[in-house]
Amino acid sequence: MDIFYGTWPWYVSGFLIGSVMLLLVYFGKTFGMSSNLRTMCTILGAGKTSDFFRFDWKAQRWNLAVVLGAMLGGFIAVTYLSDPNVPTVMLNPTTVTELQQMHIDAPDGKLIPDALSSADAIQSPKVLAILLIGGLLVGFGTRYAGGCTSGHAITGLSNLQLPSLIAVIGFFIGGLLMSWILLPLILK
Repeated sequence: MDIFYGTWPWYVSGFLIGSVMLLLVYFGKTFGMSSNLRTMCTILGAGKTSDFFRFDWKAQRWNLAVVLGAMLGGFIAVTYLSDPNVPTVMLNPTTVTELQQMHIDAPDGKLIPDALSSADAIQSPKVLAILLIGGLLVGFGTRYAGGCTSGHAITGLSNLQLPSLIAVIGFFIGGLLMSWILLPLILK
């Protein structure tokens, strides 16, 4: 059981992701998390108001199982396969110092710092605007790029698609600009 306990090395995870990608290519399927949002909207009747949502969603049922598996796997990993005495997120001390310079406490083992996710933070118009505008930009960017980071970086790159390479380079440049230039300006 110890093999499942804790964080897996990159070469194990990478091998498993690569194996899944080979299986998807073999079966003629593509993977991407954002396509599931379209499928769910179609199931809920969005096709009545937009042509974009008029498609055979039943052909995408297998991808919904991937989302369910990701949620279930995350729950199992956190609940049963994590050591409660070890933080789930361990940041580099330099990152902690840089976050403190932006008036953000270290996430203390969580994925998102309290400065952006606590009940008090959500009541701040500035933080609420950051979250809402960020969510809209992510949604727009996903649609504009024709997929999300997982779809382009995992499926697109493994299929040697040039548009996915361009999208992934754009994701990295955008992430660097946000974390090094825009975020410090916004959180001053």
